[in-house]
Amino acid sequence: MAKLLKAPPKFHPSEWDIANKMQCASTESQKSRSERMIAESQRLLDEIETTTQKTHSDVNKKIEQRQEEIKFWKQELDNKLEQIVHETEVLLSFKTRLEKSLESCKEPLIIAQKCLLNRQRRVGVDLVHDEVEQELVKEAEVLQGVIALLGRTLEQTNEQIRLNRSAKYNLEMDLKDKFTALTIDDYCASLTNNTPDIRYTDIAVKIKGNFVSPEDWIYFSNINVKKADRQRNNSLALGVLIGGILSQTENDMRKQYETVNAAFRNRVKEVKDAKNKLETLLAMVMDETASQEKNIAALKKAIANKEGPVKVAQTRLEARNHRPNVELCYDTVQYRLISEVQEITKNIQRQVLKDTLAQAETELKGLRRRQLSLEEEIQVKENTLYTDEVLCMQMRESVYINNF
Repeated sequence: MAKLLKAPPKFHPSEWDIANKMQCASTESQKSRSERMIAESQRLLDEIETTTQKTHSDVNKKIEQRQEEIKFWKQELDNKLEQIVHETEVLLSFKTRLEKSLESCKEPLIIAQKCLLNRQRRVGVDLVHDEVEQELVKEAEVLQGVIALLGRTLEQTNEQIRLNRSAKYNLEMDLKDKFTALTIDDYCASLTNNTPDIRYTDIAVKIKGNFVSPEDWIYFSNINVKKADRQRNNSLALGVLIGGILSQTENDMRKQYETVNAAFRNRVKEVKDAKNKLETLLAMVMDETASQEKNIAALKKAIANKEGPVKVAQTRLEARNHRPNVELCYDTVQYRLISEVQEITKNIQRQVLKDTLAQAETELKGLRRRQLSLEEEIQVKENTLYTDEVLCMQMRESVYINNF
């Protein structure tokens, strides 16, 4: 048993001393390395903290700058949106005026065309291409030109409104994105190390393919601003053009309307004057006809009054032709009776009475024809007056040229 339990080897005192010294040296070395590591770690921590704080401060500053940049462009977009909305509203009011103007042109055109059609009912010499007809044709042409011009202007206005709304849509979409981006950056600016909902998101550092450069970002908003400015300027120019067109067309229509009415009034006066003259002539002709009828009756009576003396003279001559024998003498009585018969017969048959009667009857026929012609012409004038004064002028009273 004693052999099995050997005593451990014993070291020499020098070995013990060396071992103690080695422990001390190793410990001192380990301590030095540890101290250096602690110092290096503290330096590294201080450096990282400084860098982190600097980077964090720089990021905060960049976010703030970005916020200001977004706010600047948002304000620009807001201004352009307000301007384009205002100009669109102005164009919409112009569109309403154009539509009302177009509608108000229809009735005057229909009336002008009806007047031209009604005046085709004039008859005889009154169916003349007078000043009224010339001005009515011109009025119809003016109205048709106005309708065509207003129609084209309305189409142009509708197209400009469409372009304005397109620019407005782009501005609104850009503003919506700017608002979202500003909201996100405001949230980012509010984050601190103590914010509860901060978290690790490794995927966030990956740059996706749909990122755009700052230059492209500015270019996109600048394009929307320029487009809005261009459409605003076009709207302003179109508004001035529409105002001028509405004013000019209204003046043209009103001027031609008044010209036609003046021509109608002048023409009615001319026709009435002509009708009055014709009626005066008719009265003269009727008086003359009555006088001529009396004259013919007097001539016929004068001729009839000569038949008695002729019969007496011829009866006397016939009776004296029965005187007997030598009493059948060509005496002064016989001579004068023959002379009387010849004289009366000659007076009846000669041109003085018969030609005068024939001429008087011819004149009477002429007077009656003239009377009929005058009556027909007066009817023509009455028809013309009814057409112009009743049908046309009264119909034109319903026309009102509105202020466009």
